[in-house]
Amino acid sequence: MARMYAKRKGKSGSTKPHNDSAPEWSNNDSSAVTALIVELGKSGHSSAAIGTILRDQHAVPDVRAVLGGKRIAAILIENDIGGTYPEDMMNLMRKAVGIIHHLGSGNHKDLHNKRSLELTEAKIRRLAKYYIGEGRLPSDWKYKRDQLRLMVE
Repeated sequence: MARMYAKRKGKSGSTKPHNDSAPEWSNNDSSAVTALIVELGKSGHSSAAIGTILRDQHAVPDVRAVLGGKRIAAILIENDIGGTYPEDMMNLMRKAVGIIHHLGSGNHKDLHNKRSLELTEAKIRRLAKYYIGEGRLPSDWKYKRDQLRLMVE
């Protein structure tokens, strides 16, 4: 698949090996793993950080294999933990806030970052369209650059 905003072709990412079950050495107790996820979510970690902590400190290489196909984000949503926006969209909004701050602090001629802001905002709008269709954002949600800092904080 080609890159959307570059002239080069790009490569697809690597895929995980197909395994139906977790390894023998891993932590296979689903209730303990769920409790760890809830505890780490309440302490303010993102789902990506929770997965890294479970892998590195608690011997859980694949949460979905232990929990029967459930993702970390699904468990956080079930327990009413997490922000109002999905994690990937929030990361893009933080990136856009940083670029806006850069452009506003005396770098208004930085054409490369002006373009990267446009591309980031386009990604946010595409993700918003997807999440509105999925029901994770309200149907009247719009991206507004002047209110972005309030949404991120």
